[in-house]
Amino acid sequence: MSCPNGRVASGTRVSLRRWFAQAAIVVMAAASLATAQAGAPQLYTNQSFVEDAVAAPSLPITNPMAMFSFVLSNLPERVKVYPTENYYYFSFTHDHVRYAGNIRLDVVDRDSGKVNFAYYVDLAEWKDQDPITYALLDQRNGVKVEKLEPLVYRISYGTRSVVFELNDLSKVKPPPSVLGADETYIGPVFDESAMRFFLVFNRKLKLFHYVLDETIPIADQLIPIPGSERILIGKRTGFAYYRDDKAERKILIGVFEGNSRVNNYYDGPFDQLPDNFIEGETLREAILAVDPTLTGKIDRYGISPGGQDRYLIAPYRHYRNDDDLMAFERCTTNKRVPASRYYECFVYDEDSGMQRAEIPPPKPKSRARPNTSHKHL
Repeated sequence: MSCPNGRVASGTRVSLRRWFAQAAIVVMAAASLATAQAGAPQLYTNQSFVEDAVAAPSLPITNPMAMFSFVLSNLPERVKVYPTENYYYFSFTHDHVRYAGNIRLDVVDRDSGKVNFAYYVDLAEWKDQDPITYALLDQRNGVKVEKLEPLVYRISYGTRSVVFELNDLSKVKPPPSVLGADETYIGPVFDESAMRFFLVFNRKLKLFHYVLDETIPIADQLIPIPGSERILIGKRTGFAYYRDDKAERKILIGVFEGNSRVNNYYDGPFDQLPDNFIEGETLREAILAVDPTLTGKIDRYGISPGGQDRYLIAPYRHYRNDDDLMAFERCTTNKRVPASRYYECFVYDEDSGMQRAEIPPPKPKSRARPNTSHKHL
């Protein structure tokens, strides 16, 4: 899920000592990452959850620069940004309420010394979304962004500097058996769920697939759903895949709807396109093949002028139950679906509620999404 840009006025000044001392949630997250990298499992307890909620730490929540200082000051000196749209996610507690946010080194403007910063009350299905505090920061705000080497940047504010190492997947390529004759490889996707995909475009059918990257151990356990040996669901992520009949690969076909509603880490890879690894006009040409009306209206990343919207690539279904997913298998075994349209079975058409292969080809249309993102832990 994505959020619009917005600005808020600076608020009341708060003692740095007070709110730095109450940064437990961010410090714990950094410690957890260090432990995970060392190979030891991390233990999480209800005790720490309760004590964090009860403590009611108070932060300068209406002052985005003070909050940026708070986040930066509680990060290690060097961090790793895994998602491929370059978001570094975090969360904290303010006045009993959980907040989430991100620091983003956007491929469009980071080399111009800019960094995106956003935070908001965490999302939940039972309430409306609260306002989002957003700021595009640069030297005018006292924030310095330095490129140290390809995909490595230093962000400094005040006396604090943190090195952000972006995820270098430049050498990640799909095995020959994964790509079909009519397909173009757009680039590698590292989702915030810790799942890796190959973004693939079918030139003949004019459609996209997220194909599971199995060149590395996958960070999930896949189990078949009742009644199908080809449809698999991740026990951790809820991501659903179809074991391709025609190639040695698994195509992402479903994301659990509840995760999409609350915009958590398992809401699907639509907001983690391979920005750092898109070669030339490859993505724009693919999008224009789907929707020629966007000619002159998007850049090579699929972003509209002004940067507010981005072309949505989400061919999978937001499912609620196993039967929603069985529709994909029914499509692949439907004798009325020509073999030439087999891969259209893995594109879900939200307007008709059907697989694209089972309906006449729809008229091209633009599906845009805001070009920022926010997550909760």
